[in-house]
Order: sequence, then structure tokens, then C-alpha cells
Amino acid sequence: MHLIERQLQNAVNKLIAWCDNNGHTISAEKSRCVHFCRKRNMHLDPNIRIRNSPIPVVNEIRFLGVIFDRKLTFLPHVLHLRKKCEKSLNILKVLSKTSWGADRTFLLRIYQAVILSRIDYGCTVYGSVRPTVLRRLDTTLPSGSALERFVPLR
Repeated sequence: MHLIERQLQNAVNKLIAWCDNNGHTISAEKSRCVHFCRKRNMHLDPNIRIRNSPIPVVNEIRFLGVIFDRKLTFLPHVLHLRKKCEKSLNILKVLSKTSWGADRTFLLRIYQAVILSRIDYGCTVYGSVRPTVLRRLDTTLPSGSALERFVPLR
């Protein structure tokens, strides 16, 4: 672990030197580090510093909208995505009332734009996770027939 930690520290030092030469700054308070590892036995997290300030090691980190956890199970991301999709589906259900609701094609477009786009984004990263993790998304997403149930025909 010491060799890898030393190599990481050298890479951070080179990045800091490049930033200093090009007019950028890196803040240790805003930086986070994740130790990705699937080993079961305990081992120490790396101690990496930016200008003698330690970079805190966290269990999960959000990068470009995808939540990466330390074992790369993507369970926190799927749970967060499920929660956001459930909120959007509840709004879509309110908009789909038969007496005053929106048109069916309009609701399907909203469904594709809001809900399916959230799921599609990042699926190349988290798409290869265990099927039990992905099944948690299936419970919130309506199938075609279920979508037609709450998007009425007129």
C-alpha cells in the first residue's frame, strides 16, 4: 500500500504544480478521496495531502451525477435514482387526471424526457451491477401497460 500511496501523492503534487503554473488552485477542503476496493479484510485508507492538508477519505462520492461507492456496487446511486424517479412519477400521476389532465402523448413525452433520461444517463457505468440492485429500479418504473393505466386514453 505504501508504494501506491506514494505514487498517488506524487500525482497530486504534479497536479498542484501544474495548477500553480497555469493559474488554478485546488482546495483540500473541497477535495474528497474514495478508496475503491472489494477486499473483505481491513486495510488502511491512503493518506494523501494537498499542501500539508489531508484529503478526507469518504465512502461514496458523486461524480458527474453518478454516485460511486467504495465497493462499486452502485446501490446508493440506484436508491437515489429510484427516489428521484418516484417523485417525478407522482407528479406525472397528478398531471394525468381524466377530467382536467394533460394529453396522453404529452405525458408520454414528459415520461421519456424526465424519467427515462435519468435512468439512461450513466447506465453504461452502473449497468453491469448485480441484477438484485437493478431490480430496485424496476419496482418504480411502470411497464408499458402500467403506464397506460395512469395515462388514460381519451
